[in-house]
Amino acid sequence: MKQQAISSAAFAPRPGVEHWMRQFQDWLCHRLEMADGGSRFVHEEWTHPGGGITATLQHGAVLEKAGVAFSAVWDQLSEPMARQLRVKDRHYYTADVNVGLHPHSPMVPISHLNVRYFEARTGEAWFAGSLDLTPIYVDVVQARWFHEQIRAMCQRHDTGYYPRFKAGADAHFYLPHRGETRGVGGLFFEQLMVERDGLFEELLAFVQDVGEVFGRTYGTLMRQNAHLPYSAPEKHWQQQRRARCAEFNLTVDCPGRSELAAHGPQQFALGLPPRAEWHHSPAPAPGSAEARTQQWLRPGVDWLAPTGAA
Repeated sequence: MKQQAISSAAFAPRPGVEHWMRQFQDWLCHRLEMADGGSRFVHEEWTHPGGGITATLQHGAVLEKAGVAFSAVWDQLSEPMARQLRVKDRHYYTADVNVGLHPHSPMVPISHLNVRYFEARTGEAWFAGSLDLTPIYVDVVQARWFHEQIRAMCQRHDTGYYPRFKAGADAHFYLPHRGETRGVGGLFFEQLMVERDGLFEELLAFVQDVGEVFGRTYGTLMRQNAHLPYSAPEKHWQQQRRARCAEFNLTVDCPGRSELAAHGPQQFALGLPPRAEWHHSPAPAPGSAEARTQQWLRPGVDWLAPTGAA
């Protein structure tokens, strides 16, 4: 059982992260509003032991539901979690930005981002993060371009980051009960430790670039795909693929990080689609666009190869 939460004055985490995350939330919201062109984010502040701002956009021209949430929290780990994370002091500070984007059109991909900073009172600290792209219909050219962008960003920091964190995403964004990935992957990294893996400033710069490449690439895909035509069958397939996202959030993602999740009341619902459908139905018809998409939903695809080979 947790003890009483600590005050924000109990210790002073390294400066810079929270300021950047607040700025990044504003930057990303503005960028998404410009790409959407039909609605604006509504900001709601909340408090816990700390606080945050949850920004939501609904019923935009392109985005049916979008959430960009910032939080900064002081708290205490449970003893099991402290052992799992191997920290000596259960008092901690964490700040994060969590993003979930669900467009109207099945031609525009779903996407997600999370960047997090954790620091124990002893000074043990790390960064974590993830981003992924979940097309309803996999466009191999766009998937390759997306991976080229995130690889180029990683290369500026460490040549080992992209293969390491791409493999992490393949493993993480996987639904074992379905035997498929939820999309075309991206990056996933945990406990990128300050000092062990780089200076604080170096790791913060990497996480800042993760946020920048996410906003830039997704805005581009919104503009490229928003006006592509679709009809009822494509919308029906979108609802089924949205259901896979909901299954991932509820069975894989949230249970694995519930204690360190931001404490705002809307956090667990942030990445869930506004509507989804579950059907007991056969696999897509052989040779259909849906069947071709299904074939790409597997770990280990080399999106940088000319044919996206496994």
